[in-house]
Amino acid sequence: MQYKMLVLDLDDTLLRDDYSISERNKQCLMKAQEQGVFVVLASGRPTQAMMQYAEELELAKYSSYIISYNGAIITDIKNGQSIFEQTLNKQEIHDLYDYSKNNNLHILTYKNNEILTETESEYIDVEKNLTGMPINKVPSFKAEVQEPAVKCILLEDPIKLKNIEPLLKADKTDLSVAISKPFFLEVMPKGIDKAASIQRLGERLNIKQEEIIAVGNAGNDLTMVEYAGLGVWVDNVTPELRDKGDAIVSSNNDDGVAEVVEQYILN
Repeated sequence: MQYKMLVLDLDDTLLRDDYSISERNKQCLMKAQEQGVFVVLASGRPTQAMMQYAEELELAKYSSYIISYNGAIITDIKNGQSIFEQTLNKQEIHDLYDYSKNNNLHILTYKNNEILTETESEYIDVEKNLTGMPINKVPSFKAEVQEPAVKCILLEDPIKLKNIEPLLKADKTDLSVAISKPFFLEVMPKGIDKAASIQRLGERLNIKQEEIIAVGNAGNDLTMVEYAGLGVWVDNVTPELRDKGDAIVSSNNDDGVAEVVEQYILN
C-alpha cells in the first residue's frame, strides 16, 4: 500500500516527555513529506499551541494541515485559515459547568487565547504548561462564558475521571466525550473527533481511507486509529487500548513515529 497521509497525535506520541520532537522523528517526517506524503498533526491542543511543531516540521512548505481541539478545527497551515470549525454553544458549556460542580470536578474552556477557569488545580497547570496559554481565573465561569467555545475539559484525579467518563457519555449523548491525558476529560460538539476530521480532510485532498496512517496513544486517538487504513499505537499506549490498533511501535521517547515512517512509508 502506498500511503498518502500520516496523521500524528502530539503529546505522548510524536512528542517526547519533554515536549520535543526527536531528531530521528523529524528527519523521517521531512523525508516522508519530500516523497509527497501529507504529515498532519492531530491533537486535543488549541490551534496556537500546535503551531511551533507545524513550523518545526515545515508543514506550510508542503501545504499541509493541523487538526486541533480533538477535531473541532482544521487549519490550512499554508495560509493560516480555518477550513472547518465547530463549537459548543453557550448553553452546552453552562450545562457542563453545572455537571462539573455537581461532581466536584474542575472545568476549563478557552476565550481570547486564554484558559478560562473558576478554580485552581495542578491539572489546570498542566494545560497551561502544554499550551503556553495564560490562565484567566474568573469569579464566575458562567458569567464569563456568553459565547460559543470550541471545547471544554473536565479535570480531576485519573481514577475519578475514569469512573466519570461513562456516566458523562450516558448523560450527554448529544456531545462527544474522550479522555486524552488521564486527568483530562475532553468534551466537544456531537460528531467531533479526530476520525471525523481526518475523513473531512481526506475527502478534500482526494485521499482514501485505506491510504491513511494514524498514530496515537490515548482514548481521544481511538477513533482515528480505528478509522485509518493503518492504525498504530506507540508502546506507551493506554493499556486497555493496546489490542484496538493494527500495530504497536516503540514509545514516544524511543522514536516510535520514526519506526512507522521507516517501515510503512520510506520502504
